[in-house]
Amino acid sequence: MTQTLKTKVLIIGAGTGGYVAGIRCGQLGLDTVLVDGGDGLGGTCLNVGCIPSKAIIHAAGKFETVAKAAGDGTLGITASSPAIDLGQTVAWKDGIVRKLNAGVAALLKKAKVKVIKGWATFEDAKTCRVETADGPVTISAEHVILATGSEPVELPFLPFGGDVISSTEALSLDAVPNRLVVVGGGYIGLELGIAYRKLGAQVAIVEMADRILPLYDKALTDPVMKWLTDHGVELHLGARAGGFGDGKLSITTKDGEPLQLDADKVLVTVGRRPRTQGWGLENMGVAMAGPFVKVDDRCATSMRNVWAVGDLTGEPMLAHKGSAQGEVVAEIIAGHDKRFDPVTIAAVCFTEPEIVSAGLGPLDVAGRDDVITAVFPLAAIGRALAIEAGEDGGFVRVLASKSDHRLLGVQAVGQHVAELSNSFAQMLEMGAVLEDVAGVIHVHPTLGEAFHEASLRALGHAIHI
Repeated sequence: MTQTLKTKVLIIGAGTGGYVAGIRCGQLGLDTVLVDGGDGLGGTCLNVGCIPSKAIIHAAGKFETVAKAAGDGTLGITASSPAIDLGQTVAWKDGIVRKLNAGVAALLKKAKVKVIKGWATFEDAKTCRVETADGPVTISAEHVILATGSEPVELPFLPFGGDVISSTEALSLDAVPNRLVVVGGGYIGLELGIAYRKLGAQVAIVEMADRILPLYDKALTDPVMKWLTDHGVELHLGARAGGFGDGKLSITTKDGEPLQLDADKVLVTVGRRPRTQGWGLENMGVAMAGPFVKVDDRCATSMRNVWAVGDLTGEPMLAHKGSAQGEVVAEIIAGHDKRFDPVTIAAVCFTEPEIVSAGLGPLDVAGRDDVITAVFPLAAIGRALAIEAGEDGGFVRVLASKSDHRLLGVQAVGQHVAELSNSFAQMLEMGAVLEDVAGVIHVHPTLGEAFHEASLRALGHAIHI
């Protein structure tokens, strides 16, 4: 027998957009049902994306540190040759995920959000049927928030399965592959490829563009490129992947030559696409913007009281964007006058070294003569040298308007610079000028001093260069 529920707010998807929207709805006293359709509470980010990948990256970094201490040693530290049981590492990672899952569940319960596990299919814009372990449930709602997220893009000639894996499977391998080929030189492929290289795998990267991380300017990606070449990562840029069989991946090089790459695993990371199939979007009557659901600055779709947040709504497909949109929608439903209109949404690549970008970069202002650009190297920062983060070409860069010194963008590349991203975004969001950054007394010794010095340099009077 089908159970029937009616609610004020129905949220489809329990990722960072959906569960944050649910918690905020509950805090605002809105009767809310959240349908978790697959990945688990926290969605892709918590279960098979942001969090577990950073755990594996962290473990790989520790392994590399011990490996450096073997033989001749490093910093006066010597050690025997390290070994890794990847199964135990993955189990540790899974424990972190379970802990965070439980935390999200507790927060939703505290907010009095009803969570239903099962796959939802919409019959119309405000009604869906959810197939649960206990039977079907029909839910009708006054407001619907779509937060179905995204999924890895599969290549037709390299379908996922067996030794052809997506990032999801790459985070749960039971052993380090001897030879890993990564198809796609974007941030996901590079993050995981670098981690597995640190763990001892022989890694090759196949990228269609002429350089890695093609969405970032060359100055930001050069230090990453140097790390890859210095660590023996095989790069095939301007190349196209073909089929895989008998432990070999066929590619066509930049010069049009066929080549066979030995591979125990082929990791395909050519992008992600919004999850629009299989849950009845076509029955909801909402307008689309290409592959994405079209929304306005209130995250409203073309159907009244149907909202969409997160990866479903377009680029940038970042977890923190979805969370912010989820909060906005909850507050709008509760009667608040809100808009989703951020000055910037900072992005981080957890490569080696890390890359941060907030606001406009050089590619965005090319040809303009009304912009000040200043770069300060991490090699001139004491903290960077003290933690071996000053010798890889890292820097902080600021872009500002010549006329009023308003910050337009901030970028950084270097070890541990991800932790500067919130400072960059905060200054841009607050409409800071160069003098604002220069006037803040930055703590010594920290990497954040490079942001201070870059701003001083843009003003013409950096201290330490």
